[in-house]
Amino acid sequence: FPATIATTLTSSLLYKPASIRQLAVAASQITKSILFPSNQSTGRIRIMSSDAAVVSEAPVVAQPDDGDKSKQQQQRPQQRQKLVLKVPKGMHDRPPVQMSVREDVLQKIVSVFKSHDAECLETPGAELKEVLTGKYGEDSKLIYDICDQGGELLSLRYDLTVPFARYVAMNKLQSMRRYQIGPVYRRDQPAMTRGRYREFYQCDFDIAGESEPMLADSECVLILTEVLSGLGFSNYTVRVNHRLLLDGIFQCCGVSEALFRPICSAVDKLDKCSWDEVAKEMSDKGLADEPIERIRQLVLTPRGSADLVDQLRENPALKGNAMVTQALDDMSRLFRYLGLLGCPDQVRFDLSLARGLDYYTGLIYEAVLEPTPDCNVTVGSVAGGGRYDKLVGMFTKKDSIPRLRRLSPQVQIVTLHSSCPHHLNRSGSKNLLEERLRLCGQLWRAGLPAAHSLRSNPKLLTQFQYCEDTGVPIALIIGESELRDNKVKLRCIASRKERLVDRDSCVDEVRAELASLAAAQQKTEQ
Repeated sequence: FPATIATTLTSSLLYKPASIRQLAVAASQITKSILFPSNQSTGRIRIMSSDAAVVSEAPVVAQPDDGDKSKQQQQRPQQRQKLVLKVPKGMHDRPPVQMSVREDVLQKIVSVFKSHDAECLETPGAELKEVLTGKYGEDSKLIYDICDQGGELLSLRYDLTVPFARYVAMNKLQSMRRYQIGPVYRRDQPAMTRGRYREFYQCDFDIAGESEPMLADSECVLILTEVLSGLGFSNYTVRVNHRLLLDGIFQCCGVSEALFRPICSAVDKLDKCSWDEVAKEMSDKGLADEPIERIRQLVLTPRGSADLVDQLRENPALKGNAMVTQALDDMSRLFRYLGLLGCPDQVRFDLSLARGLDYYTGLIYEAVLEPTPDCNVTVGSVAGGGRYDKLVGMFTKKDSIPRLRRLSPQVQIVTLHSSCPHHLNRSGSKNLLEERLRLCGQLWRAGLPAAHSLRSNPKLLTQFQYCEDTGVPIALIIGESELRDNKVKLRCIASRKERLVDRDSCVDEVRAELASLAAAQQKTEQ
């Protein structure tokens, strides 16, 4: 017996020892009283000698009934269960070998972001719950809420976009190019084999501020292709669509405006579910069979590019709808600008793309890795994004917000218009805008950081002032005379010296000028 039990028995016996059976019963009961003191009631037991004389009385615990026994049996394994070491469901460790690969990947992604004049921003891993509420539609149920620990209701961030919109509104910013890389959390059903986790990293690039239609959008799509190509992927497709076009299609098919977002969320599942499953979800949400069939005929149209834009313009079911007309104008500009920027031809117009988040208002896009003969594995979507015009306005009464100084590129593309008013016609401005995009694409493909104004007809002095304020060392100037002679004017911002260089050799000239400026700066510091 343990020492406590032996002492109790010894002090209870008088001269005549108890029988072995009685001692065994008493020891068993006393042991239970010590091991389970809180779950049983205490009584008294008589310890008898062999001739039935009373020797002493000792405290004892009442025998538990069958219900108490079952509770004890349930409690014992819990008290003795060993800790199983594992990571939470939908999350995983990154050993050093994987971290080395990820660091290399992130470095390449950041270099692309910086070449497009973006600066880094960091926001907290948790936000006020009310900041995230009402921004994600049906996906709001996937947000992780945090127990109240300090008087504030918090949630783990679902993505990096809504925190950025909150930051822009809170700091009253008018324009910003930012990138952010960090973990986000979604209370989704994980699919580890397909790379679907509850904690994962997002790499975001955003342009906030005013822009000519589709200028900023086309640059974001270009950045997506630059990142994937820079990581060695060639088997990808960038699917693009327009939220306004989907809304116009729904309207033409007889869907009420109140059902636009729920039906859009159903269409978003077409890459994971069959049409019959999507149609059933639409029906469950209150849509009749006839509009469901009309939607099917349109959203299952085969993918295309600019040719699909022309095809939809001629579709009698869509003619006369203002939302469809505006969206198709935007898509036409998008493909024209992507061509000027030298964007790869993996960009495809796909009417079945919907993107489930509620805050998108214009262009939406998504990159998908396609199976190859060497790797017949379907990974699915690896990147996505879109325009969200009204998200910042949810946090502030004003839709536009003040200017922010940002990290500057090495080259600024400046368009030079004629000083004669009659030369500033729309076609001339359009041509210079397109030449500006061609020159930017040439510099970006060469790996040179560059930027240009997102306005179609920016003022010359304003562009020079921007270069001086932000420390841009070089400006490339294109005007009507430069276009005619296939030249570009290279201007050193610090010295204000200018010289003409051949358009075909401007990349080499820029690199030589940057090297000369760096050598002069180093000599001055010494």
